[in-house]
Amino acid sequence: MRTPTRILAVCALLTVAACGTPTQERGSSMSTGGNPIAQRAVEPGSAAPARVDMDFGGEYRFAAGVTISVSIPKSFRPSTTAYPQSDRAVAFEIGIRNDGTEPYRLSGLSVAASIAGVPAKQVVDATQGFNGIVDAGKDVLPARNTRVTLAFAVPPEPAELQLSLRPSASSPDVAMYCGSA
Repeated sequence: MRTPTRILAVCALLTVAACGTPTQERGSSMSTGGNPIAQRAVEPGSAAPARVDMDFGGEYRFAAGVTISVSIPKSFRPSTTAYPQSDRAVAFEIGIRNDGTEPYRLSGLSVAASIAGVPAKQVVDATQGFNGIVDAGKDVLPARNTRVTLAFAVPPEPAELQLSLRPSASSPDVAMYCGSA
């Protein structure tokens, strides 16, 4: 039982350390709206990068043709009806645009947050409009977009926050948004 704990601890330390390190996978191209989009550069026959580090507020285009954007975290105090209870939480607006040729199933989106390498719990606070991915059963058609707002419990004092997104839970392609919250 000690070995899995040690492996998790090492993974957490690597995640925290890597968020402060620039990556060479970051590329930049222009979208139709003029916003820079990080896009993985993969040469034919080479392995896809497992992770690309991003700043909050940026966009990332996955190889599957889905482009995501994550807002800067907005701090708030959860209501008394929120679950789980927390003194403070941060909310993110996540934009999902399907630039692919097939419908994208929104339920495939995998989002996880961690504070200094420790997993953060998602906050559901219907009073303030944080209900998770309510349209998870819907498809995002090609050339269409949608937005979801998610919230996560954070400590009362500012801390290093990592938000990882995958187009599907089994995808090796990860966009890791890092910053202070």
